[in-house]
Amino acid sequence: MLKKILIVEDEAALLYALKAELSHNEFEVIEAIDGEKGLQALEDHRPDVVILDLLLPGIDGFEVLRRIKSKPETKNIPVIILTNLGDKESVEKGKSLGADDYLIKTDYSLEEVMKKLKGLVTKTKK
Repeated sequence: MLKKILIVEDEAALLYALKAELSHNEFEVIEAIDGEKGLQALEDHRPDVVILDLLLPGIDGFEVLRRIKSKPETKNIPVIILTNLGDKESVEKGKSLGADDYLIKTDYSLEEVMKKLKGLVTKTKK
């Protein structure tokens, strides 16, 4: 069974690259370009993992994460934050809200993001 990955990302080039790489690795990809669409996709599709940007139009990623982790039916869905916000406060806030991993876009290649994601998917299968 394909693992469903929800990508909430407003940067078109990165969204396309992630989607292509995930699809190539036999993941089912659901995409959302802002926080509101991300929350709707979460309700509609119940992904196995969420890749979440923090700088989003409308509802920001911190609020999306807070809402994911506050609902009993979605609180156990792993969330990887993939963002340009690298300051200590943002990292601490993301982790305190329940992110399973916090990746700074400029510090990770697409291959490294995939490795982290696969590790998280493997861990959630158990």
